Amino acid sequence: MATHGTRGRSGGRPTLEEVAARAGVGRGTVSRVINGSPRVSDATRAAVEAAVAELGYVPNTAARALAANRTDAIALVVPEPETRFFAEPYFSDMLKGVGAELADTEMQLLLIFAGSDKERRRLAQYLAAHRVDGVLLVSVHADDPLPDMLAQLEIPAVISGPRSAAETLTSVDSDNYGGARSAVEHLVSHGRSRIAHITGRLDVYGAQRRVDGYRDALRDAGRPADELLIEAGDFTEEGGVRAMRALLERCPDLDAVFAASDVTAAGARQVLREAGRRIPDDVALVGYDDSAIARHMEPPLTSVRQPIEEMGRKMIDLLLTEIADRRPAVSRGLTERTQVVLATELVTRASS
Repeated sequence: MATHGTRGRSGGRPTLEEVAARAGVGRGTVSRVINGSPRVSDATRAAVEAAVAELGYVPNTAARALAANRTDAIALVVPEPETRFFAEPYFSDMLKGVGAELADTEMQLLLIFAGSDKERRRLAQYLAAHRVDGVLLVSVHADDPLPDMLAQLEIPAVISGPRSAAETLTSVDSDNYGGARSAVEHLVSHGRSRIAHITGRLDVYGAQRRVDGYRDALRDAGRPADELLIEAGDFTEEGGVRAMRALLERCPDLDAVFAASDVTAAGARQVLREAGRRIPDDVALVGYDDSAIARHMEPPLTSVRQPIEEMGRKMIDLLLTEIADRRPAVSRGLTERTQVVLATELVTRASS
């Protein structure tokens, strides 16, 4: 005779409903525990796991995937060229955080590049076939069609930074505005008066917010921003080189530079040295990200630390919750959207 621990009330395999009844929770809560969602209390998780053990419940992964249209896979989509992904520490740190949070789940992570039109078309076909349960979008530009496509396909998605203040998808970002303000306030407090800014790509909302923080910090210090001291960059080292050359030609009396990334600051440093400008004696230099580049630069670079790995972990946390709920945030309405903003910190070093 079969024991109660191996048979459900129907005489067959124990069901999800029977586990829920034994644990005293809803069916959805049992599903969240089984699928590894972090949005379950320790007490509830323990009750569900005890019920699973008592009943001998074994999830049928294949049947569950078919019934729920599940693949147990998540795509990390990077709408940038592969060369940028491997050149910039931001992406590797993000990937590290994502991987760490997924380690204790059954989810597989797929890394997909979508920097070209061909890659985007291929991605659209892949996602339309619902071959993943959810998507993490990293480095999203304002005119990027991918977030809207995910909403139309009703695929759970989380993006690293909103496209605008009116973002409808769940997003995780750092405090770009506050980070930029702290950088400029630091430079002002050290007597710098001609502070230039090399921006990131201005079709990225985070870069726009850093410009806003730069402007407002100068205004509050009684020094309205001089537009000649603002030069567009693109977060790359080459962009930093081009922007720094333009700034020196236009404003040779500048005495500080706030760059939108550490990689950009490295390009600016190269040009300053070629021009015979000493750092920080002649020109103070501040970056953004607090990557390994900042620590190993000579002189070591003052930089705004953003918790990139933590951002990656939080993105997975939110995405797993949406997958467990099986409802993309956008379909739940604007009032329920989640936009997480993590604090930044200025790390001062010898460059300023």
